[in-house]
Amino acid sequence: MPPKRVIAERGYGSGKRIEKSYFSSTYETLTSPENSAMVKAIAAFGVGVAFLSSSFGEFLLPPQ
Repeated sequence: MPPKRVIAERGYGSGKRIEKSYFSSTYETLTSPENSAMVKAIAAFGVGVAFLSSSFGEFLLPPQ
């Protein structure tokens, strides 16, 4: 049995390919559903570090 013939579309005359900017590709990567768990974990870590380094973190210290 002969192999099936695959016809690939060439991009020569179909127009120019527009590349995304750095910010739009970063935004698309951060908002993709497969990366949501990692983005939430990094955000929670950042909020925790910001809280502990602020003056509100002193409320967690035992009284003296």
